[in-house]
Amino acid sequence: MTFLSGPKPRIIAHRGLALEAPENTLLAFLKALSAGATHLETDVHASADGVAVISHDPDLSRTAGREVRVGQLTMTELRRVQLGQGQGFASLAEALEAFPEARFNVDVKGDDAVEPTVRAIREARAPDRVLITSFSSARRRRVVQALPGVATSPGVSEFTTALAGAKLGLGAVTRRSLAGFTAVQAPRRRGPVSIVTRRTVRRFQEAGVEVHVWTINDPAEMTQLLDLGVDGIVTDRCDVLHALLAERRA
Repeated sequence: MTFLSGPKPRIIAHRGLALEAPENTLLAFLKALSAGATHLETDVHASADGVAVISHDPDLSRTAGREVRVGQLTMTELRRVQLGQGQGFASLAEALEAFPEARFNVDVKGDDAVEPTVRAIREARAPDRVLITSFSSARRRRVVQALPGVATSPGVSEFTTALAGAKLGLGAVTRRSLAGFTAVQAPRRRGPVSIVTRRTVRRFQEAGVEVHVWTINDPAEMTQLLDLGVDGIVTDRCDVLHALLAERRA
């Protein structure tokens, strides 16, 4: 199985499905898969004892009401933190083991999480079902170099060049900027700049990558993006997107 196996468009569950489960927990991932998600999007930091921890934030203030950083606690201590619905923090290794058929979109949030992330994916023998991304291009490259053949999407600096090429019709620039990548993953717009348009979608796809847009929760906007031909949508409401796609196919 590969990260991009199966029919499109991809339903990419942003931090799982957190309607009746805390975000980024094993329960949220289970609910997302049960609601029709084809991929799970998550984030990793490093614990004090060097384990890749699933957490969007670098600290526990929002999710657990504690003024402490993820990296100040061991994995054992993090598992004991009550996030709700009987859930504590999980490691990336635990998630990969719990859902052996699931495909994970992994955002590596800190430099200290690079080696723990690589180790978890290697030990799970999961490089073929994982995509690695990061806002830091250097951090992303370190993970990808350690996991030959793993799917990946560009960081900010790499994507900026590719976007300029797509908007200006410079196909060679776009292809060169996206060589070796699997997908581009971007917001629909950034401030006044429209990123995902019919033209940019077509030109990215012509460069050999899929186009995934984040984070879209409104059905009307999902419909607009699907009409533009995007290959996947990152959403907090994978249940809504799944139902919408079922309606369109019918």
